[in-house]
Amino acid sequence: MKDILLQEGQKLHAKMCEINDYIYSNPELGNEEFKSSSKLIAFLEEHNFTVEKGLLGIETSFRAIYDSKKPGATIGYLCEYDALPEIGHGCGHNMIGVMSSAAGIALSKVIDEIGGKIIVYGTPAEETNGAKVVFAEEGIFDELDVAMLVHPSDVNMKSGTTQALYPLEFRYKGKTAHAASCPQNGVNALNSVIQLFNGIDALRQHVTPDVRMHGIIVKGGVAANIVPDEAVAQFYFRAATKETLDDILEKVKRIAEGAALMTGATLEMERYEFPNDNLVTNENLSEAFNENLRALGITEIKPPKSSGSSDIGNVSHKVPTIHPYIQVSSCKAPGHTVELAEATVSDLGHERLLTGAMALAYTGYDVLLGKVNLER
Repeated sequence: MKDILLQEGQKLHAKMCEINDYIYSNPELGNEEFKSSSKLIAFLEEHNFTVEKGLLGIETSFRAIYDSKKPGATIGYLCEYDALPEIGHGCGHNMIGVMSSAAGIALSKVIDEIGGKIIVYGTPAEETNGAKVVFAEEGIFDELDVAMLVHPSDVNMKSGTTQALYPLEFRYKGKTAHAASCPQNGVNALNSVIQLFNGIDALRQHVTPDVRMHGIIVKGGVAANIVPDEAVAQFYFRAATKETLDDILEKVKRIAEGAALMTGATLEMERYEFPNDNLVTNENLSEAFNENLRALGITEIKPPKSSGSSDIGNVSHKVPTIHPYIQVSSCKAPGHTVELAEATVSDLGHERLLTGAMALAYTGYDVLLGKVNLER
């Protein structure tokens, strides 16, 4: 049967390359992916998927279903298709959306014989306000037995972990004054932000190696001779687990409050993007994918390592999930670079579109046949 799946994938390959290159050439930021989502929806509808658009009011999201009308597992494939500012598809989401859609389509060609259901989700804005966070919170993924995607990279790598992430904005408000003639009348909000950075830098000595804290000043004043009455900093805080991250956040909030006290400014803190939970890979599902990748000719697969943060972590706390990587460049091409973006439309990138989609389809097929123990 997997030979038939491969034949179906080969029939789709030219269309896969066309859509991949179109999304690459028309990069859209999160929640603005109207062209990209429309291309994927049309692809799925062409192959008899029933598509629901705009889930939970997120305009560029979708849920595409192919139901065999027979009992069986429900296989979920996750599409991403948002780009990065200036870099474009430096994270390869153009490939992710195409591979997940094609995997679902290929599997739909055989599922009527064995039973079950396929659902392909369009999940916008992974780089910022990831839709998977809301979908997980609202129980959208509870209908699944497994959730999968494969991510382009410069290496082949097993599904592993990602870091829990919490985005936090600090807004300090003070009082303007002429910085030369009457500075004593001002309250310098920028000084609070500077003390915030100093305090967080001091905290770095007392955290575990998995913790990451990085931020920018997004507002710091309007002129050098005016005491800034408002200053804003935005930070990402990350850790290997949500529990560690919660502890770090409590310490950071006390630092932020202390920075306000030092200058007399007032402080407002708020989450400015959705948080991500750490990814928990289902090891048996992961090994099934790896075996299928080997069967398709990719034998060198590196061990997993923690890699940034993603909203797929939230999915993994709801349903057995994998997030492996497939090599699309023979040269060094880290994520979020122009080099990786260009690799997605290279000859190797086009070849790996088919390989990645087929590994996903094969793994879905194994789950449908009950060959994968999903308890771990």
